[in-house]
Amino acid sequence: MINLAQKDIAHTFGKFIVTAMGVGMLLGIVLIMIGVYRGMIVDAEVLLDDLNVDLWVVQENTLGPFAEASRIHEDLKNTLRVIDGVDKTAALTFQNIQLPSKFKQVRVVAVGFDPFGTINPINPERIVAGRGVIRSHYEMVVSDKVGFKLKDKIPLGRNIYTVVGVTHGTVSSGGDPLVYISLKDAQELQFLYSNSRIRNDRARGLSGGDSHMVNSIVVTLHKGYSIDKVADDIKRWKHKSVYTREEQKTILTKNLIERASKQIGLFTAILVVVSTIIIALIIYTMTLEKMKEISIMKLIGIPNSIIIKMIVQETLLLGFLAFIFGNMFSHLIYTKFPKRVVLEIPDAWMLFLVVIIASILSSFIGVKKAISADPAAAIGG
Repeated sequence: MINLAQKDIAHTFGKFIVTAMGVGMLLGIVLIMIGVYRGMIVDAEVLLDDLNVDLWVVQENTLGPFAEASRIHEDLKNTLRVIDGVDKTAALTFQNIQLPSKFKQVRVVAVGFDPFGTINPINPERIVAGRGVIRSHYEMVVSDKVGFKLKDKIPLGRNIYTVVGVTHGTVSSGGDPLVYISLKDAQELQFLYSNSRIRNDRARGLSGGDSHMVNSIVVTLHKGYSIDKVADDIKRWKHKSVYTREEQKTILTKNLIERASKQIGLFTAILVVVSTIIIALIIYTMTLEKMKEISIMKLIGIPNSIIIKMIVQETLLLGFLAFIFGNMFSHLIYTKFPKRVVLEIPDAWMLFLVVIIASILSSFIGVKKAISADPAAAIGG
């Protein structure tokens, strides 16, 4: 039996392919939007995974340094060690800073930690050049996205820092590159005031900034101890908010990016609807262009089922090719985006299912028009 869809597509092959490519670009953007959301999830977990600690201790009645301001005394790390079950503790600071570069300032998140401590936030596997921070002052490890190289000098605050290491894939929950400095340098940058501010405060009878503050204390436990019980003990005796690793991950992935995920989801849904409408309009236009041929087919006795099959096959092939082109397009451009884009196979298969359903629904418009074709129009035309 002659395949009418194949014959019809072969007759307008160039137009059909260009149309599929156009719809495919829309579907490619849909995949990119899904990938942006996946990338946000991955970015939010980078620092948590690198630290791999059991508990985050932060200022009472706050959600911690990633969600809101948190300030606690650095020496809390020492008192926490006497709590039954606690193995290691470390004080950390987190702050947004602007690094000066040759072209423009680069926004980064600086992580301050004790290079002589027992918990190091720098994952050795992420270091692609140089080494980690091993001195108390004026050393910095930067992300490769920042644009600095080993031994570069970076003026920051009152001091000049030397780049001693470069990492790959280290970003904050917001997608900004991470840089690492010693805790003492970080405290000076974040908590100490300028000389003029200190003089002004003294004239007003106020004390200067307290440099022995941090944003969070992270804790690891000995094996066999209940994380929840130790967390409850810290809350009860130290009057601080305490979050487990999973709770901190929830704060990062749900509380902080919830609005962004809703916005991305809405935008993705709109693009899918627009793609469906475009496919429907294309099939309707293609059906209108061959109404006379359809009337002739009806006149010579070709049943409606064969005509319907032709339109549905064309629509499904259009959707399938658009999906293929969309995948190719998304994989060509996703690395160009400033933030991480993660393309996953399950997301592609889900989009493929949506495209097939959308194509079937779109074909109904063309089918309805074809069924209404009058065989007499073939004679009169």
